Amino acid sequence: MNISVKISVNGVLHEAEVEPRLLLAHFLRETCGLTGTHVGCETSVCGACTVLVDGQAVKSCTMFAVQADGTEVTTVEGLASNGEMHPVQEGFWECHGLQCGYCTPGMMMTAVQLLERNEAPSRDDIRHALDGNLCRCTGYTHIIDAVEYAAKKGRA
Repeated sequence: MNISVKISVNGVLHEAEVEPRLLLAHFLRETCGLTGTHVGCETSVCGACTVLVDGQAVKSCTMFAVQADGTEVTTVEGLASNGEMHPVQEGFWECHGLQCGYCTPGMMMTAVQLLERNEAPSRDDIRHALDGNLCRCTGYTHIIDAVEYAAKKGRA
């Protein structure tokens, strides 16, 4: 039995009939066609699937689409505005905060939540905020630099 959901994704309302067990990550990728949300571990360990649900960072591989019914979901595709990168996206670009790019969308979405809560985080604050996101390519230094860059740009 399918269930009707209405989820606003990056400001666009998506209405669909979904199986109750469909994960939000798969709804975003398959139903909405937004492939920026990556599915890594499907156990909430890696954080590659992190999106914002009503402003809260959520690992979309552990949330059902039916649980997101009536919410506003923001994915990495929704960060840029009017053709300009979000400060977090710019930070990752300028500070080389990505390697293969697989973890990048989740890192960015987690960083966005952090900066909404703390506009001037310390490097330790950034490390703590990102501790639920794994990167297998780097030593995290460039990622922390990228978030620090975004914080400074946001305050400017």
